[in-house]
Order: sequence, then structure tokens, then C-alpha cells
Amino acid sequence: MTKRNWLPAFFDGEKDDANDPFGALRKQIDEMFEDFGKNLPMKSGGLSVRSNVSETEKEVCITAELPGISMEDVDVSIEGNRICVSGEKVSEEEEKKEDEGRQFRRVERTSGSFRRDMTMPFEIDPDSVKAHAKDGVLTVTIPKPPEQVAKAKKIKIESSG
Repeated sequence: MTKRNWLPAFFDGEKDDANDPFGALRKQIDEMFEDFGKNLPMKSGGLSVRSNVSETEKEVCITAELPGISMEDVDVSIEGNRICVSGEKVSEEEEKKEDEGRQFRRVERTSGSFRRDMTMPFEIDPDSVKAHAKDGVLTVTIPKPPEQVAKAKKIKIESSG
């Protein structure tokens, strides 16, 4: 009778070998977790755009990370109280065709379109919005309308004791 160690390899330091009945399964599970989410569709249409929204008394500022995306492929549009940042990251097929015989073992850089819609609590004046990009980060500054600024009032906090 063959003696088998039923503990996973990481418990006793053994490596997977061809005779391990669970080696292939372990490898498939590891690959599944390594590639988790790789081909799942995102709500934004394919690419995930990470953004921050900050606010002062006078303006709202949106910053969005867009690494590797040309700003000519990015569109900022306004309709009423909604602002939309959309665009597309173009595939780099030339990189794959560059060297004949090159085999890619892993491809993690993605391409596709993205779209982020945000609703402001006020009507946006499109002529007053400013947008600029630096180092792959898009910054959009939206001034608040005067009536919105007038509503904001700082309250002094009194302490007792």
C-alpha cells in the first residue's frame, strides 16, 4: 500500500509532482485566482476608471486616473446637472506583432471603452468648467453656482468646559 500525504504542499514544503492527484487541481485553482476578474465586464463598459470627488465651499473637483490613455481619446460632457467622463483606450496590437515567434505568457494590459457619469446637486454651467491632465490624471473643476455657494454657511462650534 502506498503511503500518501494528504496535507497540502504548503504545510510540509513538498512541491507538486506528477503523482500528486491534487496537483493539477491545485494548479487550476491557483490560476483561477490569479486571473480573477481579468475578463469580467465592468460597469463602466470595459475599463475601470478610479476617481475621487472632493468639494470646497466654491467648487467640486473630480480627479480620474487614466494611465496610458491619450487625452485626445477622452471626452468630458455636461448635460444639466450631470457630468460624464468617457473615452477609449486603444489596443496595442503592434506590441503583439512586434517580434515574430514571441509568445505572450500573460497579458494583463487591457483596452476598451469607459464611461463615468456623476450627478451634481446643482445645474452645471458648462462654460465655467475647467479640465486639465497631468501624468495620466484628469482633473475637472466645476464651480458651484452663486446660489449654491450662498447656501453654504460655516457654523461655529462652541465648547463648554
